[in-house]
Amino acid sequence: MPGKVIPIDIGEEMRQSYLDYAMSVIVGRALPDVRDGLKPVHRRILYAMHDIGMTPDKPHRKSAYIVGEVLRRYHPHGDAAVYDALVRLAQDFACRYPLVDGQGNFGSVDGDAPAAMRYTEARLSRLAVEMLRDIGKETVDFVPNYDGTTQEPVVLPARVPNLLINGSAGIAVGMATNIPPHNIGEVIDGVLALIANPEISLEELLQIIPGPDFPTGGIILGREGIRAAYATGRGSIVVRGRATIERQGGKQVIIITEIPFQVNKARLLEKIAELVRERRIDGITDLRDESDRRGMRIVIELRRDIDPHVVLNRLYKHTQLEDTFGVIMLALVNGQPEILPLKEVLRHYLAHQREVVTRRCRFELREARDRLEIVEGLNIALANIDAVVALIKAAPDTDTARRGLMERFNLTERQAQAILDMRLQRLTGLEREKLLEELRELEKKIAYLEEVLADEAKIYGIIRDELIAVKERFSDPRRTEIADAKVIYRPEDLIPDEQVVVTLTHQGYIKRRSEAAYRSQHRGGKGVTGVEPRQEDFVRHLFVAGTHDYFLFFTNRGKAYRLKVYEIPEAGRQARGTALVNLLRIGPEERVTAVVPVKKFAPDRFVFLVTRKGVVKKITLEAFAAVRRDGIIAIDLDAGDELVAAAETDGRSEILLVTRQGMAIRFLETAVRPMGRSAHGVRGMRLREGDEVAGMVAVTGGRELLLVTEKGYGKRTPLTEFRCQSRGGTGIIAAKVSAVSGRVADIEAVGEGDEVMIVSAAGIVIRLKVREIPVLGRTARGVLVMRLAPDDNVATLARVVDEA
Repeated sequence: MPGKVIPIDIGEEMRQSYLDYAMSVIVGRALPDVRDGLKPVHRRILYAMHDIGMTPDKPHRKSAYIVGEVLRRYHPHGDAAVYDALVRLAQDFACRYPLVDGQGNFGSVDGDAPAAMRYTEARLSRLAVEMLRDIGKETVDFVPNYDGTTQEPVVLPARVPNLLINGSAGIAVGMATNIPPHNIGEVIDGVLALIANPEISLEELLQIIPGPDFPTGGIILGREGIRAAYATGRGSIVVRGRATIERQGGKQVIIITEIPFQVNKARLLEKIAELVRERRIDGITDLRDESDRRGMRIVIELRRDIDPHVVLNRLYKHTQLEDTFGVIMLALVNGQPEILPLKEVLRHYLAHQREVVTRRCRFELREARDRLEIVEGLNIALANIDAVVALIKAAPDTDTARRGLMERFNLTERQAQAILDMRLQRLTGLEREKLLEELRELEKKIAYLEEVLADEAKIYGIIRDELIAVKERFSDPRRTEIADAKVIYRPEDLIPDEQVVVTLTHQGYIKRRSEAAYRSQHRGGKGVTGVEPRQEDFVRHLFVAGTHDYFLFFTNRGKAYRLKVYEIPEAGRQARGTALVNLLRIGPEERVTAVVPVKKFAPDRFVFLVTRKGVVKKITLEAFAAVRRDGIIAIDLDAGDELVAAAETDGRSEILLVTRQGMAIRFLETAVRPMGRSAHGVRGMRLREGDEVAGMVAVTGGRELLLVTEKGYGKRTPLTEFRCQSRGGTGIIAAKVSAVSGRVADIEAVGEGDEVMIVSAAGIVIRLKVREIPVLGRTARGVLVMRLAPDDNVATLARVVDEA
């Protein structure tokens, strides 16, 4: 028989079908109810266990038995889905307050799977009993199960605010929920505060519920993410594991005792090992998991020369030892998904409890009235017991007796039936007294329940008392610490602060290398190759600085640039380095002529500049605290002039300038006032024809002038031999220069315990103790301190360390 064809728009049919499917997933599977914080599968598991009597005072039963009951009566889906949900309710690392008391292998924080359901056993936890308490007193609605053979609850009475204390996570169609767990004592205090003040502000709630409390502990960094989540229902919370640094023998170790919520410990260890293999984290010599039943303990052993704080910061940066928990407080409200702020979650829970208590009171009132009716009938019978007995004996059958009692004593049918069902033992004096006492108690109870139902304040009082009782039973100390400030990583937090040697060539190639790579030698040695520059290049600057220090680069054009030392690429001993133009936006006509290492940009420190033509200038160091990538102006130069030297000073130093032809002038720094960055400067020294400034030192007590010529001759001269003069003079002799010695190459202020490095234009480096260089007068040429190839010249020298 041909069927009837109904035309359907396939687009509309698909849209409607998908919407139906989406709402089914949203309401029936993925999202928790705001009232009890449970998804349908969890609710069905708990109710099924309650229904078959698996309370905490009963023995554990096989999980397979529980799963079978849930499938048979309430949840017609796969057994794996039900068992997985049951397992999660029992895991103390997944639930802050487990609702199932499991026995056996229920998985681990390492991601180990639980044992099969036929091996594990379970029963309700004590807290789950509070979730189900009074469910038989018509406190919640029931609906038919999937096949109509029984009833299941729409929601549980939930005497505890489960949505917040255990949280929830789920992915529906087009939406997701991710609610963090909280401390039960704090949440109950929040509900009590809302009862006391329905207009309570978010700030006041934050004082009571400061933030999530994860079962795995950890440290929450900052409060802004918490505040955003509580104010809007969405937020991002940064959680860090708890780690301490200890010393074991000669080594330092990092001990991790807590990890962020939902982080797999085994994968965390694998990630750390991977970072070590890839050399992204250096210094870890051993990695052990010493966790046991007493708690978590991950041990990370470090090399002796490694800063443990840097390694720990790198672990935070590159692993889930620091993780972000994205809060989405999405729950079902009247069957509709809503994103809820904290106050709204508490308000909905409180409204649910008000309904539960109201319905329970109505049920108990009805039960009490029904019982009062029976007790009153029994008391009437006892007061007229002889007549009642005679009437019953004379009746031919039960119906006649029932009607006779109702007519003779003005009783209801239920009272008459109760008299007929009464045992003879109730005729004793003691039993009669019990009935009278029960009558009085019932009258009091009915009066009390009627008062409660007539006064909402009394309902809230009951809720408050019951919540306080739950708090006293189940409250525990907070596990997750909340740090006030969110940690923002600076690059230097991930880099050890160690001494390095930084070299810069004439053509602008820069590199850094550990200071330990250069060994100390004796005077007259040949040195080791420190740089392998191009044939036409040579080293101009060499400094020893910490990786967390700054470098101010001053160019011949009078501009200043800035880099952190760790931003300078590390290279091997013979490597040329990286072109500085790749690190700084130096113009095509610029080259770096002066470099100043800086620890910090203090307002009482200065940069003193000198040009080739003897112009000097003083600028506060603070003026260079914010240097753009393309540089800033440091000095306004005359045509044909160039910046040749710069030094950090305290503003009260004495300045010594030395020229290529061996002339020197010493004058007070106070003779030069601080100027703006774009100022021209003032004359520091009058130069002879063909002469130019070779270098500058800031004079300090107990220091000597170390002067090295182009042909490798050097000497030390006490700075006291250079008398202080007025700024702008021609100066006095600092060294007798000749064709044999060559012109002055560089100068440095040194102490007796210092070491220096002398670098030739060919890239040869020698390290000398200053005490091995003789002290000679101003007019002396000096002694040979470095043997050079015939076509090589000294380019620069640098003081390495001061051991005094």
